[in-house]
Amino acid sequence: MVIEHHHIIAFVLTLIAGLATVIGGSVSFFVKRSNLRMLAIGLGFSAGVMIYMALTEILKESREYTGMYFGDKAALITFIGFFTGIGIAALIDYFLPAHFGDDLIDKDPQNISEEDEKIKKAGLLTAIAISLHRFPEGLTMFLVASTNITLGIPLAVAIAIHNLPEGIAIGLPMYQATGKRRYAMLFSFLAGISGPIGAIIGFMIIKIFMPQMAIGILFSIVAGIMVYISLDTLMPTAREYGENHDVMAGIFAGMFFIGIGLLLV
Repeated sequence: MVIEHHHIIAFVLTLIAGLATVIGGSVSFFVKRSNLRMLAIGLGFSAGVMIYMALTEILKESREYTGMYFGDKAALITFIGFFTGIGIAALIDYFLPAHFGDDLIDKDPQNISEEDEKIKKAGLLTAIAISLHRFPEGLTMFLVASTNITLGIPLAVAIAIHNLPEGIAIGLPMYQATGKRRYAMLFSFLAGISGPIGAIIGFMIIKIFMPQMAIGILFSIVAGIMVYISLDTLMPTAREYGENHDVMAGIFAGMFFIGIGLLLV
């Protein structure tokens, strides 16, 4: 395979956009673990980001891709994919061990509280969902940038902007649960790097084949996963640590800021 100059530029843009998630994760450095109200607002913020993204950007992308291949059946395919994602998220939630990752908790194992487990699970599931979304996003970003760099640069800036709150969505609950800032950064990094990995796959797809039909289906599945996690994990956990108004403020703030980022796309 021949790597051309525009492929390198496209990958660099995708890398910069993806790693903006790490900057968002660094917000955990400035939040005290005892500040449960901030945790409630942060979890609400995370839920707002994920719900808004899933129901506006990701499902729209799914319809556009599936419409190319399924025509009038695109809406049905997107519908099936969305609820398939909800089913997958439910299975992950059900089979994820209750004590998964307890070695990360900065406490005596006998003193690990149920609250820590809930917060930690929220952070892990959010990281999984965002990583799944980052992969096709990185692939899409690379395809656009490698085809038209004029469109690729503003797209990279826009994606970087709306990756910031996603880093918060991962880093804040992980830091609150583990007490270790490095884990907040680690999970934020892992979620962010999945975009550049998608770019590498995108390069291979350009050279071999381009199953955009599969990308559309994947988008709808990821949208379902994100909505499930927001409603089943993030919002209920947030309400346990703050007043309802704090949670709602976080949700609407998350929707507002991610919406601003999407307007630049």
